[in-house]
Amino acid sequence: MADQQTQPHTLEQVFESELESVDSAEETVVAEAAHLGFDEDDLHRIGISVRECMVNAVVHGNRYNARKKVHLKVERTPEQLTIWIGDEGDGFDPNAVPDPLAGENIMRHSGRGVMLMQAFMDEFSTYTRQPQGTEVKMVKYKPKRATEGGNS
Repeated sequence: MADQQTQPHTLEQVFESELESVDSAEETVVAEAAHLGFDEDDLHRIGISVRECMVNAVVHGNRYNARKKVHLKVERTPEQLTIWIGDEGDGFDPNAVPDPLAGENIMRHSGRGVMLMQAFMDEFSTYTRQPQGTEVKMVKYKPKRATEGGNS
């Protein structure tokens, strides 16, 4: 029987456009990442990335609209964790996001989420979601373990 950790696994959930959904989504994804064996630092980075993405979907994408949902899909394989988060909003242009490191933005309390997701995940991309909205895809690869007794 194959180890459960090595079996591909996909999970899909739909969340309400409310901030309470952020915690639930983060817990779900971090549990999947822990099952795959990511260390505490990576679990923290993945959690922050999911939290930032969910807040963007709820607040900026769906604008708290109760009729709009946030869609989460998590795929776990032996090599990686892939996360898709989609909203039903009016769309998003990542090039229109102000540089959070620019002098005029340094003291702002928001605007760093995309930068954090890009820094903490191995892959980050955005797509237009059909029929409406934005979908973010984030990938975190499992670190390769050094073989015991191998050459340095």
